[in-house]
Amino acid sequence: MTIHNLSLQNSILNTFISEIRAIDIQKDSMRFRRNIERIGEVLGYEMSKSLSYTSKSIETPLGTSVINLANNDIVLCSILRAGVPLHNGLLNYFDTAENAFISAYRHHKHNPESFEIIVEYLACPNLEGKTLILADPMLASGQSMVATFEALKPFGTPKEVHLISVIGAQQGVDFVKQNFDNKTHLWIAAIDETLNEKGYIVPGLGDAGDLAFGKKLQQ
Repeated sequence: MTIHNLSLQNSILNTFISEIRAIDIQKDSMRFRRNIERIGEVLGYEMSKSLSYTSKSIETPLGTSVINLANNDIVLCSILRAGVPLHNGLLNYFDTAENAFISAYRHHKHNPESFEIIVEYLACPNLEGKTLILADPMLASGQSMVATFEALKPFGTPKEVHLISVIGAQQGVDFVKQNFDNKTHLWIAAIDETLNEKGYIVPGLGDAGDLAFGKKLQQ
């Protein structure tokens, strides 16, 4: 798997990452959602450089312009509910993409420090021969990303797979690297050192779903 860690280079992306991490700014859920969306736009732009392009002639009022345009058939899949703002950011740039949605969440069976990933809802178009963009803002253990990809397999084999995350733990990055083939690309805005005992990224930002949409009752 090829890892594209955008934090290794300075850009305006640093501003958006700093704001989603900052406790005082996190209190504004609308701003949090918009920053996740903007990060999705940046990640999508960087990812777009790896797509396939063909030349096309465009007629203007004054002549003809030849421009290279992406020709990939893209399916954008996000993991509910935290993935919605990230999905919207990517969709702003890949506006002709087909869309898939899946619910994957942590189910704590016996204690808050152990969990399994439960996949319940799934809506997906045909993936055969297409470019799959799998988006999940927080790449903690990596189990949700792998479980989601396994759930998508009955819908066809994509030509290529791109994973999009905002913040990941090194453990999660290593896990997806072990479970996806070497043709897969991971596009990520920041990689943090570790996970805490509850499986949250440290320093991370907390629960992205709660920050974007409000706290939920634990299952």
